[in-house]
Amino acid sequence: MNDLTNKNLYSAETNLMVHQLPPMMYDYDALEPYIDGRTMMLHYGIHHAAYVEKLNQTLEEFPEFRGRSAYWLLSNLNNLPKEIRTVVHHNAGGHINHSLFWRAMKPNGASGPSGLLREAIIRSFGSVAKFKTKFEEEGAKLFGSGWVWLVRTPKDGGKLEVTSTFGHDNPIMQGNLPILLNDVWEHAYYLHYENRRPDYLKAWWSVVDWAEASHRFELSDENSIAELWESEAECLLAYED
Repeated sequence: MNDLTNKNLYSAETNLMVHQLPPMMYDYDALEPYIDGRTMMLHYGIHHAAYVEKLNQTLEEFPEFRGRSAYWLLSNLNNLPKEIRTVVHHNAGGHINHSLFWRAMKPNGASGPSGLLREAIIRSFGSVAKFKTKFEEEGAKLFGSGWVWLVRTPKDGGKLEVTSTFGHDNPIMQGNLPILLNDVWEHAYYLHYENRRPDYLKAWWSVVDWAEASHRFELSDENSIAELWESEAECLLAYED
């Protein structure tokens, strides 16, 4: 495992909290040859870390928001002071999205979904192959930087949809629950794939953690989107030393 510090969430005696990087559950090079180790190191240790650092810096002068999860901040931008909304939007979104992204992958991922998630994908898209094609096409056509998602919507009994977002927007902002996501910012793939984003999107299936996606799908049957995401996002907060 990478040498990362996972702070004890309950040991400090102060009420002030900070956002923290989640622990990386596999080595940087564990996803090779599909995602190279240097990209993972820079992506996690530089890009994601910068979102967390900037979010904490921005909130230093606003202690009334320091105990709020990144999910709450992203969902309540209009309740924030106007001068910090854009910065919080970008960095809270980047923090949440990347935290989900690391969990969406694992070394030697399964070839495809199973169980209830597989059944739901077939109902919504016709087949797993058609879903993958739609996901790849959505990611490839996104102009500029953003993310491609499989989401569960609140309509039609929780229908699955493929969607994309610009920058670090997240489907929770439209009331949808992310089940699976891929990062199509250039820093996620350019060192290895250069401008061949479609090749990256196709290769990425080899490292998808379908068990995690199934877990998220099944949890969405038992919890509201807000309850699920607030509980998850609180895990990214720690008491300040």
